[in-house]
Order: sequence, then structure tokens, then C-alpha cells
Amino acid sequence: MSQGPRSGLAAVSSALLAMSRHLEVRDVLKTIVASARELLDAQYAALGVPDDHGGFAQFVVDGVSDEQWKAIGPLPRQHGILAAMLHEATPERLADVREDPRFEGWPSAHPEMSDFLGLPIRDGDEVIGALFLANKNCEKPEGGCGFTEEDEDLLSILAQHAAIALTNARLYERSRELTIAEERSRLAHELHDAVSQKLFSLRLTAQAAAALVDRDPSRAKGELQQVAVLAAEAADELRAAVVELRPAALDEDGLTATLRTHVQVLDRAHTARVTFTARSFRALPAAQEEAMLRVAQEALHNALRHSGAEHVDVTLERRGSGAVLRVTDDGSGFEPTAIRRAGRHLGLVSMRDRTSGVGGTLTVESAPGKGTTIEMEVPGG
Repeated sequence: MSQGPRSGLAAVSSALLAMSRHLEVRDVLKTIVASARELLDAQYAALGVPDDHGGFAQFVVDGVSDEQWKAIGPLPRQHGILAAMLHEATPERLADVREDPRFEGWPSAHPEMSDFLGLPIRDGDEVIGALFLANKNCEKPEGGCGFTEEDEDLLSILAQHAAIALTNARLYERSRELTIAEERSRLAHELHDAVSQKLFSLRLTAQAAAALVDRDPSRAKGELQQVAVLAAEAADELRAAVVELRPAALDEDGLTATLRTHVQVLDRAHTARVTFTARSFRALPAAQEEAMLRVAQEALHNALRHSGAEHVDVTLERRGSGAVLRVTDDGSGFEPTAIRRAGRHLGLVSMRDRTSGVGGTLTVESAPGKGTTIEMEVPGG
């Protein structure tokens, strides 16, 4: 009898520790759902974060394959049992969700569910999500629910900690957005005060040299020498500003988390589906990670702005002691023989320079109507 409580306590502890490790909202949601399903031994688990328009801003599931999830279709609306948990903020424990009068059906590809346990996730008086499980892996009592009152109490504890983890993750993301905005503002002021003034002086000096070329060549030569000096100083100012543009998130979170966040932002901002996968990646020297981030950003910009792609996939994986970054889109592509002309238009020259600058190689595969794949490999440290 003593083994059960100890293993249950260990499972709860593991779930809470797993939630506390993540700072990205999406990662926190996935951890909550997976922990709840494992802890209560259910076949399915899901968590929905409501928006202000009757739908869900985010909806995470566990126990459903990617193929099933795609076949199910659009995210559910706030209706039926989900609406009850969100708006009435009450727990729901049902022997068969399909027999509840509030049940309004589901898509044909949706898995069949019977016994059901759902709880609102609250932050004070605000309901910030709904956590629910279905199909308890156990023998059900005749006409009863597989989920017990003890299960409900356990899920309630998990939901309380989930609220804390989710709130903390949101605060973290907002604080980082504010930090980025403040840094951009500071750099804009510095660029304006330093570089723009230097370029203004350069332009005036060049105009003076042009006016003196015919009537006083020696003075014109002196002015042109000053132009060269000013141009070099402006280049130094720009170089210093670019060095400062290394994302703070890259230093704090590393390349994997920074790229994942960037991809999530782009996925929300564009109609194209943007996905990210990291496989066995380990930290690289700072210069290589920054170069890979910049190449990924440039490649994503091209795919989303110029290719008309419906899906863009970013993959980061280990290769030997180094790593490979791959950005693939299903867009319009281009003719490889026109690579020189396309290179400048698509920023390929900049990508190649960044790659070679850290000892890496860049390959570009594309064909009209066949999409584009940009692969960057770096040797590691």
C-alpha cells in the first residue's frame, strides 16, 4: 500500500518540476498536457487558451498523432463542455461526454471519447485556460466514470501550478519583448546621432570636392582624402552597431530556443505555416550561433515575402561536432542558373558571407515551382 502514494508523489513532483523548467508559453502548455495525461493515466489530454472572439488562441493536445490532428481540422470553438469550463469555471467529471446535453458533436476524424474530466485553469478571478482528459485507462464501473474524485483533486493541484507556470511564461515573454523594443529604440538613437551625422558630413565634403575639381584640383584632392576618412569612420560606426545587434535572447536562451520563438512569431504573423524542429543539437561557439540565426532569418524572410510558400520548415540538427541548419519552403522557387542574379535579390550573398565567415558551407537547391532549400553547415568548436 505504501508504494502507491510514494510513486504518486514522485509523479506529481516530476510534473511540477517539468513545468517550471520552461519559459516559452507553448512549451509550458505542452508540458502541462503531457504531465496531466501521464499522471492520471488517460488516453487523451488537451489544454485550450481562449481568445476574445469565441475561439482559442492556443490549443495543445497529447495522445493524438500529427496525422489525426491535421485530419480533425480547425481548432474548436468555445462551446459545449469547453464553454462550461471557461465561462462557468466549474470542474466537469462525466461518465460519457457524448451523453451530456451540452455535447454538440465533433469532426468525423476526431477520436471517440467517453469518460471525461475537465478543470478550468484560473489566475485569480480570470480563467486563462481549460485542461481536460478523456478515456481513463482502467476498468470503468457500470454506468460510471473512470476518473475518480481523487483524480479530480490531483488534477486541481496540477491546474493551480499550471496557472502559475503559464502566467510566469507570459510575463517572461512580455518582458523580453519590452527589452527588445527598448534595445531597438536605443540603437536607433545611436545610429541617428553617430552614423547619420557622419554620412551627412561625408556628403557635404564630397560635394565640396566636386565643386573644386576644375578650379582647384589640389584642394579637391584634399577634400576627397577627407571623404575617405569619413567613409571609414562611418563603416566603423556601423560595424560597432551591428555587433551590438546580437540578440539578447541568443545569449540567454541559446540558438534552439531563440529560433523556436522566432518561428512561432512568424507562424502567427503569416498565413503560411512555419514550423521548427531541433534534433540532438548542442551549443556552438557564439559566432557560429549568431551566423546561423542570421542566415535562418534571411532565408525565412525570403520564403515568406517572395516565394508564395504555404509551408516553411526550419530544421536544426547535430552533424558530427558541428550542426546543420535547413530552411525549406514549398514556394515558387527559381532557376539555379540564374543564381548570380537571384543571389543579390534574395540576400544569398550576405548568407554566403556569414557562413564562410564562421568556416561553414552554404548550399542552395531550387527549381521553378519546386520550392527552395537552403542548408548551412558549420564545423562546431
